[in-house]
Amino acid sequence: MKLQISFDTTDLGRTIEIAKSVSDFTDILEVGIVLIQTYGRKAIEEFRAAFPQKTILADTKIVDRGKQIVEELAPLGVDWITVMAGTRKSVIHATCQQAEKQGIKVMLDLLDSASLGQSALEAKNLGADALAFHQPHDEEESLLFLDKWDMIKGNTTLPIFVSGKIKRDTIADIMKVNPDGIIIGKSITEAESPAKEAEFFYNLISHS
Repeated sequence: MKLQISFDTTDLGRTIEIAKSVSDFTDILEVGIVLIQTYGRKAIEEFRAAFPQKTILADTKIVDRGKQIVEELAPLGVDWITVMAGTRKSVIHATCQQAEKQGIKVMLDLLDSASLGQSALEAKNLGADALAFHQPHDEEESLLFLDKWDMIKGNTTLPIFVSGKIKRDTIADIMKVNPDGIIIGKSITEAESPAKEAEFFYNLISHS
């Protein structure tokens, strides 16, 4: 089980500082969509420069022009990108094809999927390398979204990463479904001591 830490802030300099403090306690550093929207390529470039040996995911949330976006991002050194499950299959497929050519992996974000089971079933054939399953950020805090876990897990052999406003008091419930990865953002990045919080989750997850 891997830990992916998501960084979604509007202060790139401060974010890099936090990322440096937690980098020993994470498998994947996620350059969040807010950072990408605010700083564009610079956000990814600075993460790669600061962490040359770490796995970096750019949460691009592609819905169109996937081939072109991959071509633009590949020279920046990203390892993973995200594409939305709710977009056209042709977009997902073209994105995945180009990503494979450029040595980049694709995580299919199920957030806007019209049918979780169908998206999971088709993901591998479309070229995706993993799935991201999470609770919408504007919903009330709840683990009810996990009720749909079997619908996804039963239809794919791809790794599934789970995110859902995960905290110390909810991590055990998330881990019960045995995902391949867990994505945590504010619980770590906005903690009084991000490093201590990251170490707690990392040790828990890596020893599971």
